[in-house]
Amino acid sequence: MSLRLSDYDYALPEELIAQRPRPRREDARMMVLHRDSQQIEHRQFAELKSFLGPGDLLVLNNTRVVKARRFSDDGAVEFLFLERAGEERWRTLVKPGRKMRVGATTQLEGGVVRVEEICADGSRIVSSDRELDLETGGAVPLPPYMRRAADAEDQERYQTVFAQVPGAVAAPTAGLHFTPEILATLPHTCVTLHVGTGTFAPVKSENIAEHQMHEEQFSISAEAAAAINAAQRVVAIGTTSVRVIESAAREDGRLVPQEGRTRIFIHPPQQVQHVDLLLTNFHLPGSTLLMLVSAFAGREFVLRAYAEAIRERYRFYSYGDCMLLL
Repeated sequence: MSLRLSDYDYALPEELIAQRPRPRREDARMMVLHRDSQQIEHRQFAELKSFLGPGDLLVLNNTRVVKARRFSDDGAVEFLFLERAGEERWRTLVKPGRKMRVGATTQLEGGVVRVEEICADGSRIVSSDRELDLETGGAVPLPPYMRRAADAEDQERYQTVFAQVPGAVAAPTAGLHFTPEILATLPHTCVTLHVGTGTFAPVKSENIAEHQMHEEQFSISAEAAAAINAAQRVVAIGTTSVRVIESAAREDGRLVPQEGRTRIFIHPPQQVQHVDLLLTNFHLPGSTLLMLVSAFAGREFVLRAYAEAIRERYRFYSYGDCMLLL
């Protein structure tokens, strides 16, 4: 167990960062971690079903990535629309910030956007004189490590096939491997957590317990809560599904339908209480996601698995391969 940020670091060759998706979603490699025996297997995602048993239930995050990346009409200002802050008001990130002080305006898609407030984290509350449709125009905001603008392929592939509820600025990437055909063969339900930029926010304090997570909106329906409560084993597809389940569970372990916001930060020595299996992609060094996976399977085991993944040339991050933790 460690609360030191430096103990969640590892060296990754840059060429292992997947810049493009594989030709087919289901062709990802899948590293399997057996927590009981501390053994590692190298398999394919298409074999996922062979590790499941009667009564197992997959829990997926059905958030939909919106086309939140926009540029002012003169191209001088870049916006990333994070979430609504009221009628015709949005919380945004802007670049360059010096151009967009309180009261500054610019033209966006023929309308006027005005900075109303600068938040403590540097984001802006902006107003618009017309409704902005984040399902059309603009582009999905790819993670910074891809170092390129989104194109037509990303509009489809940086989105799960079960995405339904618009609101995320990053994809729940463990779900990107599923096809409709594979999903149809597996018992599953969906919850929602709108992934925000906090996913990529670095942990800056050497004592990780001092890190403050950004709030994210989540919801769990009555149908989903009932299905999860009835499951023999809960199989979380991605760290975002873990965060919804752990946020929504009562002290007795049962889930109740609800909507809310969560800052939950799961890291050692905490333990994941209400999830039995986890499918997840490989995460950045020193990230809160790597810490969550370490809380689930143990930091030493997880970092040993990452070292083996690097030796075996797995693909990392959003468009990369995955691991199944049993």
